[in-house]
Amino acid sequence: MDALQAVILRAKLRRLPAWNAARRAAAARYDALLGGLDGLTLPRPAPGNEHVWHLYAVRIGPGRDRDAVLAALRAAGIGAGVHYPVPVHLQPAFRPLGYREGAFPVAERAARELLSLPLYPQITEAQQVRVAEVLAGALGGRAPGAEVRPGE
Repeated sequence: MDALQAVILRAKLRRLPAWNAARRAAAARYDALLGGLDGLTLPRPAPGNEHVWHLYAVRIGPGRDRDAVLAALRAAGIGAGVHYPVPVHLQPAFRPLGYREGAFPVAERAARELLSLPLYPQITEAQQVRVAEVLAGALGGRAPGAEVRPGE
């Protein structure tokens, strides 16, 4: 790290507690907006831990097409993504270890089901409501926590 990068990082580090608090608030909003939505499993921190929510990765349930849900979100202009599409044991760097598909079924299932929703300190409640509405529509339902707009 050079001196300029250090100066910038030092300035940003002062804001880190506030940014982490904003991420926690955004994650709590997603919990409220998406809780109980059929076909979706929300992330849950381990008891006694405080999460900083670098990612808010949901699981699209079995029998649902995660990639179709992702396509619907992207078509609506929502920057969702799949951060880890290939489990570690199937990465090219680990081929010499000899693991094949089926060796770690839980990791493989997670790679097929996980979808990261937009989450950053400045995300607004309105943006999250939009994500919830589009996600619920892609799953064939309505987001339980999303407000119904007049005329719907």
